[in-house]
Amino acid sequence: MASWLFATVWSPYAVGIGIGLLGCLTLLVSSKPIGCSTAFSRMAGMIEKFFRGVRMGNKLYYQEVKLEVDWQWMFVAGITVGAFISALLSSDFHWQWIPAQWSAAFGDDRLIRIITALCGGVLLGLGARWADGCTSGHGISGTMQLAVSSWISAICFFIGGIAGAWILFHWIV
Repeated sequence: MASWLFATVWSPYAVGIGIGLLGCLTLLVSSKPIGCSTAFSRMAGMIEKFFRGVRMGNKLYYQEVKLEVDWQWMFVAGITVGAFISALLSSDFHWQWIPAQWSAAFGDDRLIRIITALCGGVLLGLGARWADGCTSGHGISGTMQLAVSSWISAICFFIGGIAGAWILFHWIV
């Protein structure tokens, strides 16, 4: 009956419909769109506040974006826990520092993989703050609301992703 829960790969159509329904339900229940990049900004602020104390409270950004554990923060936690449970249910969970495709293209050096992942994460975070939203905020919620800025962002996400992958695996490798 629920054998799909144990599948390693789910239908992209079913997942797309599920995300669309979740987006609609979220708007109806909370009057807020799905998004998660602000949660990462809040977490960075919480970490900074831990080390610097109240001095960091003078930053204009954190006066606007309050340092609190809110629904977005819990959404990110739910994504993490849900992905872990899904990997366990599908028997696909395993610790892996270097994926096979990366290893074939760039070798098995963990340090290079970690540095590349950190640089990519920093660039992704900067882009999300610069665009005032992430792929889930713009690509799912914004396009669902027919926001022109979100459609432009989503198109640019695809163009940038395709170009980046092409450069990475055709020019560099």
